[in-house]
Amino acid sequence: MSVTLALTDQDKLTLRVAAWGAVSLMSAAGAAGSAHKVATQGSIALTSATGLVGHVLAKAPKGVKYGKTVAELADQVLPALTAAMTLLKQQDPAEAGNFRSTVIVAIDAATQNRPSPTLTEMARKITEALDAA
Repeated sequence: MSVTLALTDQDKLTLRVAAWGAVSLMSAAGAAGSAHKVATQGSIALTSATGLVGHVLAKAPKGVKYGKTVAELADQVLPALTAAMTLLKQQDPAEAGNFRSTVIVAIDAATQNRPSPTLTEMARKITEALDAA
């Protein structure tokens, strides 16, 4: 059973930037195929999450400027993934696992039937950032 976490608005924003940003990174990496399909599948996975993570990720972050390049996006999202995992591990390891699983399902959904070296490499970077915490 998971304890009730007291996440600040900034904590929630970090989780949203991390998860929704990961989907954006996968979409950018899948631009040669169908970035829209990648984003749609990843978004469905995020909005299907349960528990505290599901409540936080039910809506995308508003007003976040990800930058103009994939590199600028990655500069924000990859550290946010690590920060989100660190935050959740400190407060509730079960929710940390839930967050990690949710992001992994989102990137797996994004690559479904369209594996490419670019998508595979981006998924590796996202997973590495999750596991760095």
